[in-house]
Amino acid sequence: MSSNIPMIFWLVPAAALIALGFARYFFVRMKRQSEGSETMRTIAGHVRKGAMAYLRQQYKIVGIVFLVLCAFFAVLAYGFGVQNPWVPFAFLTGGFFSGLAGYIGMKTATYASARTAQAASESLDRGLKVAFRSGAVMGLVVVGLGLLDISAWYLALEWFYDDVATTQKLVIITTTMLTFGMGASTQALFARVGGGIYTKAADVGADLVGKVEAGIPEDDPRNPATIADNVGDNVGDVAGMGADLYESYCGSILATAALGASAFAIAPEMQLKAVLAPMLIAAVGILLSIIGIYLVKTKEGATMKSLLKALGLGVNTSSVLIAAATFVILWLLGLENWVGISFSVISGLVAGIIIGQSTEYYTSQSYKPTRKVAESSKTGPATVIISGIGLGMLSTAVPVITIAAAIVLAFLCAIHFDVANMLTAQNLSLGLYGIGIAAVGMLSTLGITLATDAYGPIADNAGGNAEMSGLGPEVRKRTDALDALGNTTAATGKGFAIGSAALTALALMASYLEEIKIGLQHIGVKTIEVLGRAVPVETATLPDFMEYYQVNLMNPKVLIGVFIGSMMAFVFCGLTMNAVGRAAQSMVEEVRRQFREIKGILTGEATPDYARCVAISTKGAQREMLLPSILAIVAPVVTGIVFGVAGVLGLLVGGLGAGFVLAIFMANSGGAWDNAKKYIEEGNLGGKGSDAHKATVVGDTVGDPFKDTSGPSLNILIKLMSMVAIVMAGLTVAYSIL
Repeated sequence: MSSNIPMIFWLVPAAALIALGFARYFFVRMKRQSEGSETMRTIAGHVRKGAMAYLRQQYKIVGIVFLVLCAFFAVLAYGFGVQNPWVPFAFLTGGFFSGLAGYIGMKTATYASARTAQAASESLDRGLKVAFRSGAVMGLVVVGLGLLDISAWYLALEWFYDDVATTQKLVIITTTMLTFGMGASTQALFARVGGGIYTKAADVGADLVGKVEAGIPEDDPRNPATIADNVGDNVGDVAGMGADLYESYCGSILATAALGASAFAIAPEMQLKAVLAPMLIAAVGILLSIIGIYLVKTKEGATMKSLLKALGLGVNTSSVLIAAATFVILWLLGLENWVGISFSVISGLVAGIIIGQSTEYYTSQSYKPTRKVAESSKTGPATVIISGIGLGMLSTAVPVITIAAAIVLAFLCAIHFDVANMLTAQNLSLGLYGIGIAAVGMLSTLGITLATDAYGPIADNAGGNAEMSGLGPEVRKRTDALDALGNTTAATGKGFAIGSAALTALALMASYLEEIKIGLQHIGVKTIEVLGRAVPVETATLPDFMEYYQVNLMNPKVLIGVFIGSMMAFVFCGLTMNAVGRAAQSMVEEVRRQFREIKGILTGEATPDYARCVAISTKGAQREMLLPSILAIVAPVVTGIVFGVAGVLGLLVGGLGAGFVLAIFMANSGGAWDNAKKYIEEGNLGGKGSDAHKATVVGDTVGDPFKDTSGPSLNILIKLMSMVAIVMAGLTVAYSIL
């Protein structure tokens, strides 16, 4: 086997181990920091205990779902012969590593919050470094485990298929590896939906009863829901986001590798290079992300713009370095058209930066859009809602145009700008490879971009710990600054995740047709008839399959699929929004009950029953997450059985188009409402307790499920439907009704 593995490949598992080594180093350094006073340690312990209890319960339910799905795949593979026999095992490993990444990241975050608060009592820079490098544990664990899983599967399949012809072997290996993305997607969806429902049920309960009705601060220890709220920040924005981006990261690399194996099948000397290119770009991106992490620092008394600049220095430096390194990697690899494909990578990188900057502009209180939302509070909560919705709708323009430009540039760069022949079979395959590698470029610096996102809930919890522990106003000022920065980085991270999901989903759609080819071979189909001629399945091109299955806008099966896919985005959001509403209602009733029945809570003479609120959020999240998650898995299967390949492609197109725009709208509206509230709490427009503040609290309450439950879950829905379609391709071609 070793003779078939080029030496340069070993950079991939080496980079994965380096990432995990630095993650451990940052974790150990964080644990050595002081956790502060006894009160601070006690509060952090409650949050940690609640978070781990939630994860244990979630993993039990997800484990049952995984076993059922694994048994189903085994029946399809070994009973009906319409499934790749590796799928059950690949599915399990994808889900396991996705869940493990979320678990490690959340464990780190729950240890880091009190330490960040204590560090902030010493200086703003120390607080920023502790929080950010703790967030970097999440980022490095995701990329480290992702590349380790990919490397292990590549080596195992390379050994197993040692006797297959080289060009065919790489197609089999890459399409087989692609299937473990469904395990990662399924785990990510449960983590995102369950975590989002948990955190927003607690947050809405804490805000509506604590802030609006009782008039006490957000993180006041007298609020029974405050511990559940802090737990929710971790299970939703750390474990959920980590599992989400793990899936995007692996999905983009694997889809691009599969497209490369297909696009360069006619040039065996280039095929292996095309398969290894996305893995090597991701590996070098890990090393450059670590450099960027060390660049993040600030000075005492820094403004919001200064703090954003500090984070931007690390992210942008890593991005510039990976852009330059890409040319070197592809040149050393000797990939055909390495210059053009390098520019495809850069188009993805630049698109990620532009989407991040656009999100920051629309959601940070440092800029006009969010301040206008805050100013609309002068006339009450209704105008806050209207203003936030309008802002969210307008904010979709820049990301959509950016992704469109990135797709066009990535495609054209990969085919030498041969516009006249861009839809020939070979150019189409090369162009789609360019789009896939653009997604890899966007995610190549995930080690640091995810660190900026995981930083947010750590800083939020640090502020909560400082409030509940009664730390001085100077400390609260610093933690508030870190928390406000975290709101913006969280919103930016969501925009980045949504953008990467769009490019990844597009690459997965192209890979779906490759899986159709494998599915036809599984059921013994040797040739297909295309325009009156018999074409061998093994050599059929993407246009051949599009023609064979009549994938065009005049085919009603395609149009029906488009409508169903678009509907899925809205139904999914409706289910998750209503789930938050029901869970939040239970929380509001419980907080009111405690204020009413436990005498002395509001005077500080009695301790609220925090555990009861944690239990309510946990139970509500576990109950409510099942239906939307299962619907996302069932929809592509049923569509494939009824409407066949054409219907599934329509479903994926509709889901991607509607889901992408809707996710941006919801994330940016929610982020703007949240930071409009923060802007007023800084002392503007009347400050805390004013009518304007109460109006923005209502806006933030509406925005919570927008930005932390439904919006972020949509990008997983888009990818999960693609992954399910890929895994079920064999069933679709064998048993479709129409």
